[in-house]
Amino acid sequence: MDGEGDASNMNALRQSLLAAAALTLAFGPQSAQVQSPQVIEILADHDSRFKMAGQKEPVITVHAGEQVTLRITAIKAKNHNRDGSIHGFSLLRAKDRSRVPGWDFLLKPGAQEFMLNAPAEPGEYVVVCTVICSADHEGMHMRFVVVA
Repeated sequence: MDGEGDASNMNALRQSLLAAAALTLAFGPQSAQVQSPQVIEILADHDSRFKMAGQKEPVITVHAGEQVTLRITAIKAKNHNRDGSIHGFSLLRAKDRSRVPGWDFLLKPGAQEFMLNAPAEPGEYVVVCTVICSADHEGMHMRFVVVA
């Protein structure tokens, strides 16, 4: 490449760097960062219990409207649905047990991921299994807390 081409490339690079610096000054460094969703790992186990690593009584805590990724691994209990679902995952409002739209999943064996936004309303929720997976099915629930 000749000297004139090198100078032209340097000018283009300089202009790009100046433009990036101007954007950072105008909008702040946080606008350049993309927030990754919180990943929440859950085991829907063969003993008809939801489990989370390091928690004896599992509780999910999220911020209102926060984007989250649920990574749920389902292991077969005694029973399953005709469609092959071995567990369910449904989010209910604790105060009236009404379902939260978009938070109702049937789980087949293995790992599955769901990307969602946390409920916008802070408060207490409960996760329940919606597949009668065993005689202990009624005990398959966990707390879900949404903070402002």
